[in-house]
Amino acid sequence: MLRKIKKVFCSALWLVLVITVTVSALVPHKSPSVFSTAKSQEAVTTQGTEEVFYCPGGMSFGVRMETKGVLVVGFSRSSKGGECAAEKAGLSTKDVIEKINGKSVNTVAEVIGCIEGCGGNKVTLEVMRDGDTKTVSFLPEKDESGIYRAGIWVRDSTAGIGTVTLVNAKTGEFWGLGHGICDSDTGVLMPLLRGNVYDISVVSIRKGKAGAPGELKGYFSSALSGILMKNTAAGVYGRFSEYDASSLTPMPLANRQEVKEGDATILCTLTNGKVSEYSVRIVKITNPKGDAKNFIVEVTDPRLLEETGGIVQGMSGSTIIQNGKIVGAVTHVMVNDPTRGYGIFIENMLNATA
Repeated sequence: MLRKIKKVFCSALWLVLVITVTVSALVPHKSPSVFSTAKSQEAVTTQGTEEVFYCPGGMSFGVRMETKGVLVVGFSRSSKGGECAAEKAGLSTKDVIEKINGKSVNTVAEVIGCIEGCGGNKVTLEVMRDGDTKTVSFLPEKDESGIYRAGIWVRDSTAGIGTVTLVNAKTGEFWGLGHGICDSDTGVLMPLLRGNVYDISVVSIRKGKAGAPGELKGYFSSALSGILMKNTAAGVYGRFSEYDASSLTPMPLANRQEVKEGDATILCTLTNGKVSEYSVRIVKITNPKGDAKNFIVEVTDPRLLEETGGIVQGMSGSTIIQNGKIVGAVTHVMVNDPTRGYGIFIENMLNATA
């Protein structure tokens, strides 16, 4: 039964707030000391000749992200009622358009400009598909108003909220989510061109119940707090421009062999705006050698169950602590049982961005 749930009945916890531009196109205040707490030798690791001070997260954050290239999310019918020319020529949903007639494109507006300005000539798209570059050529069609169209729906950006898992108190680098930011329609990992990070205020919570995952509802602050540098299948990586290092306490990291079934805690931020710790239980190690969905975690804390119903969207990245070590992050909720979800090993998150 758990295997079936794992494959079918789980939902990623990255809460998409808005798709900043979706097209038809037919076509923390600065601290005077970056590390003011006492060193914990267990929590200090060495990368080359440099010490790294890892601290648990649990704070909510928001991301506005622009894609590298433009993602194809669908097609419209041609003026004759059949497949559009681009689809007939072999363009597919999940393709990422990187160039049109040799010109790099990263926005919807750039795609529209290339298509509308084709002058009735064939256009050639260079697209990324499953890690390989493909070319697709076709003749755009005129619509009723005489404007050339490609018949494709594309997307160049997204935004949403999640939770920070880990912070390097010395540099402001952070890791979060525990899974990648993916397109809401196609499920494709969105290629990152640039991303901005913002503080988030959680203003309300929709409790989760069987069959209907809950969510944190919040809004972005107006001030930029950092940048996103990598979007991977095992989470996101970035750097805070301003953060309060005095509030961060280093903690050792557990390797995957140290994670055991049993009691643990998670860190997350709810409507009080403070990082709080809640009791959970790691009930099963499901994928000890894999890159994701490594174990199942169950919320046991009455306070969290009362406020959220368990695990809700927006809690992606909530830090999991066991036996005084950071072991991973919450990543998905079981749709049919919101008190349970999946977690990822912290070493997988770090390895993905190395």
